[in-house]
Amino acid sequence: MTSQSQGIQQLLQAEKRAKDKLEEAKKRKGKRLKQAKEEAIAEIDQYKMQRDKDFRLKQSKVMGSQGNLSDEIEEQTQEKIQELNASYRKHMESVMEQLLNMVCDMKPEIHVNYRVTT
Repeated sequence: MTSQSQGIQQLLQAEKRAKDKLEEAKKRKGKRLKQAKEEAIAEIDQYKMQRDKDFRLKQSKVMGSQGNLSDEIEEQTQEKIQELNASYRKHMESVMEQLLNMVCDMKPEIHVNYRVTT
């Protein structure tokens, strides 16, 4: 019987060691999962920062070119205004003269449809 009780004791001890190993393996697995999650979060953050940096770079290129377009349009507008002012100054005298001639130099004539009634 003692051999049976020794066998049972050995089985119980083996079962306890197996349980301990399982517990230890579960703890290692939990630690590894936690570590993998932290690594994944760090990798995601790094990827987000890189993509954000690329986005800001592209955005600055686009916005920079839009700023240049704005300056170009402003410059063209100023040139057009100067051209119109120069044209106004150049033609103002002749236009005023034509208007005054039309208004002041009236030649009275009888209209073609006027009928003399007696």
